[in-house]
Amino acid sequence: MQRTKILVIGSLNMDLVVHVPRVPNNGETLLGTEFHRYFGGKGANQAVAVARQGVRTIMAGRVGADAFGQDQVAKLQEEGIETDYLLVDDEHASGVAFIVIDAQGNNRIMVVPGANGAVSPRDIEALEPVMAECSCVVIQLEIPLETVFAAVRSAHAQGAKVILNPAPAQPLPMDLYPCLTVITPNESEAQLLTGVEVTDLATARQAAQVLLDRGVLAVVITLGSQGAYGLTLSGEFHVPAHQVNVVDTVAAGDTFTGALAALIGEGHSLREAVEYANAAAAIAVTRHGAQPSVPTKAEVLRFLGK
Repeated sequence: MQRTKILVIGSLNMDLVVHVPRVPNNGETLLGTEFHRYFGGKGANQAVAVARQGVRTIMAGRVGADAFGQDQVAKLQEEGIETDYLLVDDEHASGVAFIVIDAQGNNRIMVVPGANGAVSPRDIEALEPVMAECSCVVIQLEIPLETVFAAVRSAHAQGAKVILNPAPAQPLPMDLYPCLTVITPNESEAQLLTGVEVTDLATARQAAQVLLDRGVLAVVITLGSQGAYGLTLSGEFHVPAHQVNVVDTVAAGDTFTGALAALIGEGHSLREAVEYANAAAAIAVTRHGAQPSVPTKAEVLRFLGK
């Protein structure tokens, strides 16, 4: 049986975004310039990024039995994402993220996990038959860590490629790394995982080697304005960043991971997937909002001149 679906397990948040000239100091009140409400959460963002590349996508996680949760489910369905494994939690509110963005496009984010914090290893057990049908399972760290560990191990056992976006950064047990096909940290996440301060390609290589030595098959470190660095047992590569007008970096990493998963799921090489994901993320930072910034396959191919 050919596995063509991608399962994304993770968080769904409603993003409440305030634009300010600068971040207020302690005890200070500032007038913002704009307010927006966007669909977000790393899991949902990555699911949308996969789906917009034309790949069949399943989203698993939890939302609250509230208006935000209803809107989340409807939005994912609108994107063509399967939501049969998205549980409605009667005891917890839907997750929310409060995002403050300054005039330079830098963001500060406060997250209240809500129902995301109730995603359990038992939820994962119910997903095992689905994992067996998927080419890739994509996971992040905005749900409880014990659930992440269960999901990684289950997906690996079911023969799916496991792509872990270790964000927000937290230490991982050593026996988890051999279950990972690809890990996609940014500079600060790579530093937390390895102890190597990542500032350039040389230090990215050092950090990636540490992760490879732990048993991961492929490491892709996103380096912001320096692009992305990839390391596997068969070699290394660097994909430079595209020069674009950055307006909002929210969900750039999620766009990258989702687009990467879509191409890996379709059987492309890691380098091809990284080049494609790098372009998708470059488009995303030129747009406001989390999911509204995620480009379609047609947009990425046009950007790459293909």
